[in-house]
Amino acid sequence: MADAARASVRQRDLIDTAPAFTQADADRLNARFAGVDGGVMLAELFAEGSLGRVAVVSSFGTESAVLLHLVATADHTVPVIFVDTLKMFPETLTYRDTLTDLFGLSNSSVVEPDAAVLAAKDENGLRWSWDPDGCCEIRKVEPLARAKKGLDAWISGRKAFQSVTRENLPRFEIEDGRLKINPLGNWTKDDLETYFDLHDLPRHPLEAQGYLSVGCVPCTSVVKPGEDPRAGRWRGWDKTECGIHTPGAPDVANEGELPPGYEPVF
Repeated sequence: MADAARASVRQRDLIDTAPAFTQADADRLNARFAGVDGGVMLAELFAEGSLGRVAVVSSFGTESAVLLHLVATADHTVPVIFVDTLKMFPETLTYRDTLTDLFGLSNSSVVEPDAAVLAAKDENGLRWSWDPDGCCEIRKVEPLARAKKGLDAWISGRKAFQSVTRENLPRFEIEDGRLKINPLGNWTKDDLETYFDLHDLPRHPLEAQGYLSVGCVPCTSVVKPGEDPRAGRWRGWDKTECGIHTPGAPDVANEGELPPGYEPVF
């Protein structure tokens, strides 16, 4: 009996550290839902509960209404996470509230940068002007990493057509042991426009002004005719992504403030 008790204790002490999903799971899901409508796919996955603890991550940008409408139609209680970098356009915050209310998203949350980290690494709020990667790391990557703790899967609004860095985007992939779902991965710009019109979805207030991809105020500019849709992000820098879609994104390398003698030009 004592042996049985000890065996029971040992069993309870075991901690399952294996990832919730593996590449084999992603491959299986890609095969299963090949050619299936994104809305139908989400409805099936939510209904069967096979995603475990799942959430949508949305920037509430110019194309976000499509994914959020698909999700809300399938299950309006699915958690929606928004990272407020504290440098967002006021129009984005208003748009977030508009879509949340319109779609009846009942589990919407906001995550912000850690105040202590900002005080230590971006006290004057100018890190974006000399280290955009570091700025994204402390204002977006780290807060989202905190928000994703405990999740088995998360849903992204990325599309392959948005930039060359997103070509050949699978619907299901594995990132840091989590299942990452890209329901709109194979959608074209025309597909999005058709969906907007069909469901009479509200547009981001800045889109009509030429902001085709909207991020933080300092690092977002108008996209010129013929440019890549994301050309207005981090213009002038060798940078196309904020880092949340880069597995194992590194910590900020430079802990200091402005480099010696640095004077930002505005």
